Amino acid sequence: MIDSNKENHDDTITVENSANNVADTENKPVSERVLKINNLVETCKSNATFFARDNTENGQRLYLSFLAMVDVVDRIQPKLIPIESQVHFFDFDESVPGNGYRSFLIVIDGAIQMAVECSEKVLQKRDSTFFRKSTLTKDVESCSHLLTSLDSCLTHLGTIMSWSDRGSLFVNEDCPLGDLFSKYGEINQHCFYGRNLGFQYCDSIRNVLQFIALSMTLFSEVYYSQGSLISKATSSVVSTTKFITDPEQRARRIVNIAQNAEVDFCKAFWFLSETELMNQLPSIVSPSVAISKMIQIPPEPIVMETIDGNTYEVPVPSSFIGRKSVQVRLISHKVREGMLGTKGRSSVEPPSKGLMIHCHGGGFVAQSSKSHDGYLRDWAKQLDIPILCIDYSLAPEAPFPRALEEVLYAYCWAKKHHDFLGSTGEIIIGAGDSAGANLLLSTTLKCIKENIPTMAGLFIAYVPTLVHYIPSPARLLCMMDPLIPFGFLLRCLKAYACPDPHMKQVSNSNDNSDTESFEEITESDLMALQAHKSPVSENSDTMTYESLASNEQNNCENAGNPKPQPLMNEILERYVQEQLPKEGSTDQVASSLSLTNTNSLQSRVTGFVSNLKDSFTKYLGERSISEAEKLLDLDVDPTPNFLDKLGFDVPRDPYLSPIYASEEDLKKFPPTRVLTVEMDPCLDDCIMFAKRLKSAGKDVHLDILSGLPHGFLNFSLFSKEAYEGSKVCISRIEELLKLNSNN
Repeated sequence: MIDSNKENHDDTITVENSANNVADTENKPVSERVLKINNLVETCKSNATFFARDNTENGQRLYLSFLAMVDVVDRIQPKLIPIESQVHFFDFDESVPGNGYRSFLIVIDGAIQMAVECSEKVLQKRDSTFFRKSTLTKDVESCSHLLTSLDSCLTHLGTIMSWSDRGSLFVNEDCPLGDLFSKYGEINQHCFYGRNLGFQYCDSIRNVLQFIALSMTLFSEVYYSQGSLISKATSSVVSTTKFITDPEQRARRIVNIAQNAEVDFCKAFWFLSETELMNQLPSIVSPSVAISKMIQIPPEPIVMETIDGNTYEVPVPSSFIGRKSVQVRLISHKVREGMLGTKGRSSVEPPSKGLMIHCHGGGFVAQSSKSHDGYLRDWAKQLDIPILCIDYSLAPEAPFPRALEEVLYAYCWAKKHHDFLGSTGEIIIGAGDSAGANLLLSTTLKCIKENIPTMAGLFIAYVPTLVHYIPSPARLLCMMDPLIPFGFLLRCLKAYACPDPHMKQVSNSNDNSDTESFEEITESDLMALQAHKSPVSENSDTMTYESLASNEQNNCENAGNPKPQPLMNEILERYVQEQLPKEGSTDQVASSLSLTNTNSLQSRVTGFVSNLKDSFTKYLGERSISEAEKLLDLDVDPTPNFLDKLGFDVPRDPYLSPIYASEEDLKKFPPTRVLTVEMDPCLDDCIMFAKRLKSAGKDVHLDILSGLPHGFLNFSLFSKEAYEGSKVCISRIEELLKLNSNN
């Protein structure tokens, strides 16, 4: 795996600690790219000449596509020169080359390489009797469209660079941003979500993303269909499998969803990671944990001692949805002394010096600690400390600042009652990804403002530090990101930062949770625990891992030998083979497939997709279609107008966008480790915030990993590269723990 000082990508610039080396390495990728472009132009011209004589439809389509590639490459080359000559000004420092401009250069290189391979394949096979003209025609057209769209992106990058100060990755806010956004709709996004989907990532991640894209299209078909549960489940095989056999059809559906679907669709789809199938995976392939307990912290006053010896009463979360319990999950690889729910344990480990406060990602609108259980189990074992995950309330029902209130409240509760979490509380580290990382930064700023102790260190992964629709080169990557396309990003931003002004505030009355399986911990409970009286019900199903195994001893033995990380296709293959006969026995579509050859992988995959769609139907149940959804034709190409989606004002608030924090506050930040990836739309957010911490004289380290997408931690069970990335996260958190243990 790549750390901040190394790159595996053939054409990535590696910058050493001298100006001369910077200049030398800047020339190397340019020459390699020129060689590839020359090769592409040569093969394209040869193929164009060959197919000019072919009067068939596919022959003429190939002829025009090869000519188009030659033309677009001629337009791309001069646009690369100003970007390459200035790209190093935007890096974090000389040892960590990376920013949105560099990311697009890598994307361009990948697209050119793919076009070269496609053109050479045609060159080598065009005279063969077995030449698959129709298939390769679509591949060549796809490459041509991809390069054309990237050419449009380069035009926008030039505008962004000209509207930005040197070293700043965000455009000046006084620029006419509407003009830029109005032209975003001119970019053809379909080429990014069809045959080329995920081309910018490593192979294992591409397999995962293709599965997710397929799931999104099937989910949308169920989500937007009308009728009863039964009518939804009786869709034809043709309807179910059309997105497998036709990548272009799938691309049209994804782009239309991204541009038109409401935030409720985003929430529903992202919450699929918490369905029964996905919940089984961590228990199968992740290390076991001894404790995985849900806790409800009641809305009661918490008094904290400030740094100067005074007291501060932490506000009970109350905005928008009223006073409610804050839900957290305690995860620990070992049972430790004092932990909640350890009654009857014959042997316990001593309390840990460390404690991690974790905040999950999900665009402020979706997911929970359950969604992130796969890598958190591994972290709990490798770090050997308890992890307290905060399941903050989600937008749009609970917009800003509700989640911030809850994270601050839960942190203060944990700091005050750390002994009941199996920790001495000596070293409390904050860790989070994406939206959760943003909340940790905002919580730190709140602690600084109120003069209460901050966390001893922060680990933040692919964090949005500027929650505003201000363009940057990395944010343009949303145009090709299958996980957070531009439309999804805007809707999450609006749902969290700009709530409906007509939304009613709920009265601040106590509202006890009706979830009986959760434990609500009150002050009296804590006193009872001190007297060795556990408040945990013996019938409570809170030890989630133990419910999956026969006995605790086997769990502990298995914990020492974690199972290997399987690839996505291996999981899919095993699931199709083992689960299809059971789940498809009563399904009309699956029963029709039973007449086919059961040993055929295509038959098994088709049946799996049918069952997947049926699972979506059961997951959604019967729902009514809104008037807006009735007007949404998901199979008709839309005419995107992103300006229509920007009709809201985002407040300039450092608790919403930590990049706006004052220099004085940043100087009080704890040691911080920032991790992001080359293809992250939040890459520039991470770099600019890390720069601010560095200029404030703080201990900050930045890692930029290659080949991985935003949210890669959720794929650590499916991708070797994602798992290696998770190990980098562990090493950075270990640094923070050791750094504080030595003080």
